[in-house]
Amino acid sequence: MPCARQCEKIERAKAGNRPPDCLHFIWFAVLAIPQRRIFDRIEAAVFIAIISVDTPTVCLFCGVLLLLIAATVGLRSLPKYTDFGVDPAVIETFRPRIRVWWILFGLLSCVFFLGPSATTFFFLILSITILREYITLTPKSPADHQTLFWIYLFFTPLQFALVGINPDWFEQVTGFTPYRFFSLLLPGCVFLMLPGMMAISGDPKRFLERTAKLQLGLIVCVYSLSYAPALLTLDLPNGDLPNGGVIPTPPAATVLDRGLEETVIATAQTEGTDAPAQQLFRMLPLKNGRLFQLLLFFVLIVQLGDVFQYLWSRASRRRIVAENINSTRTWEGVLGGTMTTALVGVGLWYFTPFPQWWQAGLAAMLVALMGFLGSMTMSAIKRDRGVGSYGALIPGHSGFLDRLDSLCFAAPVFYHFVWYFGQ
Repeated sequence: MPCARQCEKIERAKAGNRPPDCLHFIWFAVLAIPQRRIFDRIEAAVFIAIISVDTPTVCLFCGVLLLLIAATVGLRSLPKYTDFGVDPAVIETFRPRIRVWWILFGLLSCVFFLGPSATTFFFLILSITILREYITLTPKSPADHQTLFWIYLFFTPLQFALVGINPDWFEQVTGFTPYRFFSLLLPGCVFLMLPGMMAISGDPKRFLERTAKLQLGLIVCVYSLSYAPALLTLDLPNGDLPNGGVIPTPPAATVLDRGLEETVIATAQTEGTDAPAQQLFRMLPLKNGRLFQLLLFFVLIVQLGDVFQYLWSRASRRRIVAENINSTRTWEGVLGGTMTTALVGVGLWYFTPFPQWWQAGLAAMLVALMGFLGSMTMSAIKRDRGVGSYGALIPGHSGFLDRLDSLCFAAPVFYHFVWYFGQ
């Protein structure tokens, strides 16, 4: 039977310590339920998830984990040295931040093993959450509820669906790359439709203000954030070393992904699977450890840039950037934090697709600068609305938007920088 053959292939692959084809596991998990015990299916799933991760990804994961452990241990030890000049305010500032970092790292680790589609869905949930926090503070009318309904249930999911779809399949079906659609959907189409939809609702009161603030929320919370999971579908050269050296032996993840679509179609036709099932397999993007390294590098650089700018600003408080907006940011802190982040980017050059080390440093510098602009922009909105934070969903550190504002502003710039220099 087909199920028995797929089970045998997985068992032989495990015995030979080589990666089985993903399709074998799909048939094994979906069709072999009556014939195999649940623990066997879980064992096979864990095995395939582990061998589909290449060595650099594991190293980057372990490095971030060790960094979080060191930060947690160090923060717990700092209260003992308050008599030696350690500011208790710094300790209280970093305590909730580290909790958020642990949550974000844990969630990213889980969705990575589930694949790019799960990662895109995770960012979709984040986008809807921070958009809700933003809209809660902006002026709106009951007549805007219909427009918000379309934003939440149609335009936002459509944006992330275009981001997370398999670009090869999409281009084969439509003749266009998904980038041409998700890069123009919101700024080119929805932004023109929103004023018309709000005008049809029949409420002219504060119309211009309501429209402008809703468009800003879409560009920051949905459009910009969608470029973070879009990193997982970039078309980058396979197997090249960052320094232009000899092409190494493809890792298990590359072997696992190579020719997956052709294998799916050929096996599906052999087993008599219908055409819709074949298209469903091809619509899902393939897992690529190198691209997830890039996503993890981006998130890490954003968070470190925010931390370095804060520490440098605490060390030198001579020239405050905008005291009425954010009294903790200084020009010395912005400059020092940006340069320190650039040095970290150079140190992590191996985990990026850039052929030159200075490109990784420049990318980290741009990310830090855009993160600074994002933090200042969202702080200005909070001051305008007379609130201190965007919500209380994260214990001890307000809302999600307070922690993701830098990431939202930096994601489009980093995506296009990688698209240009990483080819």
